[in-house]
Amino acid sequence: MAVQRARPYSQFNFMVQIGNDNGQGVNAGFQEVSGLGVEIHVAEYRAGNWSDNSPIKVNGSYKVPDVTLKRGLIAELTLLHAWLKAVRDGGNDASVLLPVVINLMSEDRTTAVQTWTLTNARPMKYTGPSLTGKGTDVAIEELVLASEHIEIS
Repeated sequence: MAVQRARPYSQFNFMVQIGNDNGQGVNAGFQEVSGLGVEIHVAEYRAGNWSDNSPIKVNGSYKVPDVTLKRGLIAELTLLHAWLKAVRDGGNDASVLLPVVINLMSEDRTTAVQTWTLTNARPMKYTGPSLTGKGTDVAIEELVLASEHIEIS
């Protein structure tokens, strides 16, 4: 049975795992994750001989929106750049279509309270940081992922 809470969980305790946990993946910290969701196409149908003038709704296919990951630029996580290069170079097999798991963590960061699992994710856009000699902000890079399925648990 799910634990009932008086207060919702905070949005700032989360982890992102890219790839499998067989030693080939990476647990990464990101500043922001956005775009988690599902869009279901609903078609309207009405036969000409129905006495009711309103159509019925029929569920159609679903689509997983693109997910955007943002993080401060650090020298680590060369896996992300290698993954981007593999897709850019035409890879379209299991070696480049990776699972991505986003865990919303409890306040003590010991338990995942909700999980979004993206299946067959691949990078579709990379944006490097904006750089300026007068700037004082952190250099942020952005990675947009396309996936084929999302499971929420």
